[in-house]
Amino acid sequence: MAVDTKCGYISVIGKPNAGKSSLLNHLTSQNMLIVSKKANATRKRSNIIITQDNAQMIFIDTPGINYEQRMLDKFMLDESTKATSDSDVVLFLSYVNDDMSAYEDFVAKNNKKHIVLLTKCDMVNAQKIAKKLTAFAKHSDKYEAIIPISLKRLNEQTLFDEIIKLLPNSPFLYEDDISSTMYLRDIYKELIRESLFENLSDELPYESDVLIKKVENIDGIEHIYADIVVNANSQKGMIIGNKGSAIRRIGINARGAIESLIEGKVFLKLNVKVKKSWFKDEAMLKALGYDIYQAD
Repeated sequence: MAVDTKCGYISVIGKPNAGKSSLLNHLTSQNMLIVSKKANATRKRSNIIITQDNAQMIFIDTPGINYEQRMLDKFMLDESTKATSDSDVVLFLSYVNDDMSAYEDFVAKNNKKHIVLLTKCDMVNAQKIAKKLTAFAKHSDKYEAIIPISLKRLNEQTLFDEIIKLLPNSPFLYEDDISSTMYLRDIYKELIRESLFENLSDELPYESDVLIKKVENIDGIEHIYADIVVNANSQKGMIIGNKGSAIRRIGINARGAIESLIEGKVFLKLNVKVKKSWFKDEAMLKALGYDIYQAD
């Protein structure tokens, strides 16, 4: 009997700050993925599921493509590579002001069916968009479609229709009311990290991470205890701030985001722990949820 539904994995890749997590948050209308103007905000793959009448799209949000040498950087590159390999379709996001090097490297190494999305097109004029489309035209035999987008004027169904054309015939893999494979603890971690990115300097967040120590619901209030892990005592001081002003601000913003997500009350307790060179420490990376064996 023929399967009358389509289902498949769509990896969302591109350079840091191409707009991957922003796009998926927009498509799901839920703030589940960390969004920041700063590079390398996303560190792990995350699955976001969008189900329509006859199609289920499982989007894989990935870290930005980078080629640094720290253990954490290698993990992030490996996450992007594996997501591409495991997917049925690739959405390659290219910021309209970027050069072609990342895309040309991608097509040199992959023959995956893919759609190119030119992102942040509201930031440039029509001539700039036309010039970038011309640059991509020489690769028109490689991609299935190219779509200039702006989140302010995005036609979601047009994008979905292009993706669904490329998905295999398959039964759904998830119940149609499931929107993510992330555990709540992982989402809490990401929302705290997002608050760090938005409230602190450019340098600090990349050398910080969040370890969820305990989550328990007491009398209808979600109690979350978390450590913010940093590389140096000076960074600890920056996070705490003058008389605790910075960590209060970080906590207030993170708590508000979590309460909005779960539609309930939250008690959030944050501590700051110094762990020198945590991003090179195999045991610490595993404790933080990074399967560093994938990066070897």
